[in-house]
Amino acid sequence: MYARKKTFTNKDGSKRTYLQLVESVRENGKVRQKVVANLGRLEDLQEKKLDQAIESLAKFSKANWVRSEAAKLMVKSAREWGSDLIFGQLWERLGLSSILTRLLAETEIASPLDEAIYAMVLNRVCDPLSKRAVYKWISEIYRPSFDQLELQHFYRGLDFLIDHKETIENALFSETRSLFNMQLDMVFWDSTSTYFEGVGPDGLADYGHSKDHRPDRTQIVVGLLMTREGIPIAHQVFPGNMADIDTFKEAIKDVRDRFMLRRVIFVADRGMVSPQLLDELDLAHIEYIVGVKMRRSSAVKAVLKTGGRYRIVKKNLQVKEVWHEVDRYIVCYNPEEAKRDRLVREEMVRKLEAKLQSDGPKSLIGNRGYRRYLKVDKTQAVIDQKVLKEEARYDGKYALRTNSALSADEAATAYKQLWRVEQAFRELKSTLDLRPVYHWKDRRVRAHVMVCFLALVLESALQRSLKLAKSQVEYTQLIRDLQQLRAVELTLDDQTYLCRTELPGNAYEAFRVLGIRPPQHVTPTNR
Repeated sequence: MYARKKTFTNKDGSKRTYLQLVESVRENGKVRQKVVANLGRLEDLQEKKLDQAIESLAKFSKANWVRSEAAKLMVKSAREWGSDLIFGQLWERLGLSSILTRLLAETEIASPLDEAIYAMVLNRVCDPLSKRAVYKWISEIYRPSFDQLELQHFYRGLDFLIDHKETIENALFSETRSLFNMQLDMVFWDSTSTYFEGVGPDGLADYGHSKDHRPDRTQIVVGLLMTREGIPIAHQVFPGNMADIDTFKEAIKDVRDRFMLRRVIFVADRGMVSPQLLDELDLAHIEYIVGVKMRRSSAVKAVLKTGGRYRIVKKNLQVKEVWHEVDRYIVCYNPEEAKRDRLVREEMVRKLEAKLQSDGPKSLIGNRGYRRYLKVDKTQAVIDQKVLKEEARYDGKYALRTNSALSADEAATAYKQLWRVEQAFRELKSTLDLRPVYHWKDRRVRAHVMVCFLALVLESALQRSLKLAKSQVEYTQLIRDLQQLRAVELTLDDQTYLCRTELPGNAYEAFRVLGIRPPQHVTPTNR
């Protein structure tokens, strides 16, 4: 339907124009215009306030009403809100806000460094960036206290953070222990390396054993201490050429001195410790559960040959306790893994036999993977059945050494929990983007790792809360949903309002497990 003018010519040659409402209709396959209403002569309507009539009719049009009302609204911003609502709550509950506030109160610093530190930590959880980029990123986040931050606050915040590292970790340890009712009778330790694109800081960045397989880059070594619940409690940064064994020694001394733990069992991965270090721990009466290298230890070979029945702990775990001389070992056996190991070896033997028949022994001598299974003399090469039989002894097995009073079941189960630390390192280096390191000074590099550590604490706390609430929501999807929750600031009739968008996906689950209510849909504000 639309308006049209219809003009007629009088006998005296003058013209008169009418305003009509018409609509197009189809009759007998042809389109024609049907007059719905004659509104009158156009000049008369214009004299009698046609605009007033149009405005009166507009209220019956939904589209025009929406446009009219929307014109009264002024949207100031629409920023991400969900991540801060959840992680800001955890920041408070873990006591990090009060810890930083108290430490700042003991200085003459009047700048909002606590907010700058929180902003950097939140950024590590949500969207890891350089400190310079964080300054731009905070403009996308709805948190009024971020508005006061300047670029200098982030760099000063890093310096403040590293100056109070141990104090913060100690206080955080007490808070998390109380919040999650943790039993700190067992501490998991592991270390990793991360490399620099450039030379890195003198005295810290160095060449060493790279777990990133980049021996051509200088690196640092980062060690992490976690509870059996998967909560990080402390970390350390070491020079890149420091051996794992030495980092382990430092960690033992650090945790006992700082946290004053009367009894603690260290759990560490195979290769982390040497027999000499374990002897030192025995003499110092420090309890441990460590994996041992299977094929390089004569003691382990003797242990595997020792008879005895396995006891079933769970479907994929059977254990057997063996004493060798004065040392206690626990042999762990996984039937499913043993089957896989056997099938892989049988397939390798088939390929090896085929190679011997088609290409002869000379083609295999240089292959280290095959050569260990061959018995070679001057004229021929045959598969060494004795070696194959020896290899079968390792199928599905790994060995632990411990001096703790835990049962074999408990020790094996505790060692399997070491995957939490390994998972934490994957998050520290990927999700939290530990690398690349954007700083070239020793203190700033250490502070950067501290920011990543605090971000890992927040992530672990949320994951722990989800587990305690028996939530089935996947953590990564939950974070994506939270990032879709927006805070919309708008004005209507000179009044400012804060509105939130609908909770997307599983975002409500984060509020549920923390026992907090989402913000109201619309809240008046004076901002």
